[in-house]
Amino acid sequence: MLRRNRELMLELACCLILTLTGVFVALGVSWRTALLVGALGLSFSAIAVGFSCWRYGRIKRLSGDLEQLLHGGKPLPIEHYTEGELSVLASQIQKMTLRLLENASALEKDKKHLANSLADISHQLRTPLTAMNLTAAMLSASDLTQERRQELTVELKHLLRRTQWLVESLLKLSRLDAGVVSFVRESVGVRELVHRAAMPLSIPMELREQRLVTQCGEMVMDCDPVWTAEALGNVLKNAMEHTPSGGTITVRAEQTPIYTRITVEDTGPGFHREDIPHLFERFYQGKGNSGAGYGIGLALSRRIIASQNGTIQAANGDKGAVFTLKFYRQTI
Repeated sequence: MLRRNRELMLELACCLILTLTGVFVALGVSWRTALLVGALGLSFSAIAVGFSCWRYGRIKRLSGDLEQLLHGGKPLPIEHYTEGELSVLASQIQKMTLRLLENASALEKDKKHLANSLADISHQLRTPLTAMNLTAAMLSASDLTQERRQELTVELKHLLRRTQWLVESLLKLSRLDAGVVSFVRESVGVRELVHRAAMPLSIPMELREQRLVTQCGEMVMDCDPVWTAEALGNVLKNAMEHTPSGGTITVRAEQTPIYTRITVEDTGPGFHREDIPHLFERFYQGKGNSGAGYGIGLALSRRIIASQNGTIQAANGDKGAVFTLKFYRQTI
C-alpha cells in the first residue's frame, strides 16, 4: 500500500522528519528528553499512519463495492459506511450510480420501444403501399375501360390521402414523444373548437349522410387550439368511421369549477368489451376494426390531451360509443 500510495508515503515522511527534528532539539536538553521525544514522535507517527491505512482501506473497499455495483451486483452496503465524511461520499456515489443504472435501463427500454415502433410503422405503411402498387399496375393495363380507369384513379387518390394522414400522424407522435412540442394556452370557444375539428370531415360525413349535432353553448376553455382540434378531430373521425350511413354524432360540453368536459357520442355499434382497455394504445386494432383505421388517431389524441393536463376515456353508451374528454383548469 505504501508503494502505491504517494500521499501515504508523504505523510509518513513528514512524521519522521518532525520526529527527528524534535529529537535533535531535545538533545540540547538531555539524552533522556531526546529519547522521550523520539518515542512520542514514533508513536504519533505510527498512529497517524495506521489511521491513514485504515481510511484508505475503507476507500478501497468502497471502490470494490462500487465496481461490483457497476457490473450488476448488489447495491452498496451502506451499513459499512455509517460514520464520517466517507459515509456521505458513499451515499452520494450510490445515488449517482443508481441514477446511472436507471438511465441505462430507461435507454434500453426506449431502444426496444423504438425497435418495436419501427416494426409497427413499417407494417402499417406496407399495407397501403402494396395496395397503391397493385392499383398503379392495373392502371397501366392497355385494355382498361375509361370507367374502370376512373374508379382505380379515385381509389389511388384515397390510398394516397390515407398514407399521407398516417405519415403525418406518426410524425406528430414522434414530436410529442421527443418532447419538442410547445403547447400554448389560449382562451377558445368550445363551439369554435368543435367546428375546427370537424371541418376536414364535413365532406365524408355528407357522403355518408351523417349528421353532426353540437350542444356546446357559449363555453370558453383554455387550451392549445391547434393541437386540441387535432385530438378532437381524431375522435370525431373514429366516430364517423364507425357510425352507419344516416347516423348521428353528438358533441356536448359542460363546465365545472375544476374542468371542461366534452363528450362525443355516436349511433354506431359501440365497442367490444375486451377492446375498451386497449383503444388508446398505439397501433391497436380491435375486433370492431373494419380496416379503415391504423390504431394511430386515438393514441395521438390521448397523447395531446394528456400533455395539456387532461384525460380521455371511452365507453359504451345507450346508443353507441361515448368518448369523454376532460380538460382540467389546474394541476390535480
